[in-house]
Amino acid sequence: MANILKLEPNETNHCFGCGAANSAGMKLTFELDFDARRTRGSFAIGSNFAGGGGFVHGGIIAVILDEAMGKLSKLVGESAVTAEMNVDYRKPIPLGKPILVEGWQEEEKGRNRFRVAEIRDPQGNLLARGKARFVVVDKAHFAEAKPVPSPL
Repeated sequence: MANILKLEPNETNHCFGCGAANSAGMKLTFELDFDARRTRGSFAIGSNFAGGGGFVHGGIIAVILDEAMGKLSKLVGESAVTAEMNVDYRKPIPLGKPILVEGWQEEEKGRNRFRVAEIRDPQGNLLARGKARFVVVDKAHFAEAKPVPSPL
């Protein structure tokens, strides 16, 4: 039996991508596969996150990729933040259509974690790929941040 943990949005987390406390957020749910050392998610992105022409906004695609890579820190119980990220937008992602995202770590050097995530359609076609460098930080880094009420 696979060792998989479902990562659902946390009611006290204001994160735009994965927090449940952000009314404008995406509230993404991921699975953390401890055996394969990967994160996975399956989504259909709604019109609230539209770009032009009935497609998902490019910034939203980057959020999904960043979230998939960021969740990998939970495999080893560390905290890391995105230091650099590049996105290769291969094909437009239609709104409301199923997509699959998967993230994994390729390398570790000191506090740096080099990670990759891909978004594919159900047929396996590559739609977008992100590559990022994450930096491990002390857990106190997040404890110091306080959410600020949004004027929106």
